Amino acid sequence: MIDNTALLQALLSQDQIKMANAQFLSIAPAPMPVDWDFDRVEGMLLGLAVGDALGYPTEAVLPNVRFQRHGEIRDYLPSPHAGYRQVGVCSDDTQMTFWTLQNLLADGGLLPEHVAEEFTRHTIFGIGSTVRDFIWAYKNEGKTWVQAGQPSAGNGTVMRIAPVLIPHLRKPTAALWADAALAGMITHNDPAANACCVAFIHLLWECLRRKDIPEPMWWLDTFTEAARSLEGRTEYASRIPGNSYRGPLWKFVDQEVRQAITENPSSLEACERWHSGAYLLETMPCVLYILARYGHDPEEAVVRAVNDTKDNDTVAAIVGAAVGALHGKAGLPPRWIEGLLGRTGTDDDGRVFELIDQARRVFWEDG
Repeated sequence: MIDNTALLQALLSQDQIKMANAQFLSIAPAPMPVDWDFDRVEGMLLGLAVGDALGYPTEAVLPNVRFQRHGEIRDYLPSPHAGYRQVGVCSDDTQMTFWTLQNLLADGGLLPEHVAEEFTRHTIFGIGSTVRDFIWAYKNEGKTWVQAGQPSAGNGTVMRIAPVLIPHLRKPTAALWADAALAGMITHNDPAANACCVAFIHLLWECLRRKDIPEPMWWLDTFTEAARSLEGRTEYASRIPGNSYRGPLWKFVDQEVRQAITENPSSLEACERWHSGAYLLETMPCVLYILARYGHDPEEAVVRAVNDTKDNDTVAAIVGAAVGALHGKAGLPPRWIEGLLGRTGTDDDGRVFELIDQARRVFWEDG
């Protein structure tokens, strides 16, 4: 297996990756239980894809406007990309996730330069501005994968980071955190974005290991115990009118979500409180609060992410990955999986399912 620990340390020492060199990066994750099953990883990847597909048709629409147009969305809407059939068609969240997995399979682990190259080869549906700027820097300005990542705290890394843990399932080491950070910095080289990638991989790993349903505060505590040391000395501002917060992203997330868990507003109320756009200062509170309220119910967790947030395909993809990791494929509604086309392009139906099957064989059964 490829070990990128030395590469990460070199980039940290040269200040080429924007993240603190925290002790967390040297601690190996706990192994999977002896009776663990790859169904959990299937759930993680399919949960991400169905969340993306459920949200994609109404991405960036305000929740109240979305409800007026469609009512509560619990199933796939008719897609213009599939003859207006009610099927699951994915966007950039799923595309970039499974292109990452494709390269992990081809290389036997993470080679960031190959993933960066992969991201620049294809048409990306619903592409974000940061990824567009990364592609321009990589293809038109001649920057390397180390140089092309943009200084953005957008959510475009957390949405696609899940697969990097798969090569580590058999023999977990601290190299897992190196892969999470390096895969993230390809497009978004920002302290909060990189810290969130590692912290979310930590959260997913613990979800995969758990045999019970966590208490609401566990989601927040598990995320922030990693993020707080990795983000370093940073200052981010809220976009909420009248909110004067300036400081670390992890601290804003912690105080806002902790208060919400205590007060227990609806997910719609809470997400309106801190907004629900593509900025991580908004995305991560939405994700963690929805998980705290609905982590026991994977269907309702994804439905709330789809209906109660603005950047709903990405929030639902991230939430879907987490509840899928916790509950496994069997915990997701069969109708969502059956209706998912599984594309990573315009006409490669079933590709998502093929890559999941390959990952099971390569990284688990033969690993």
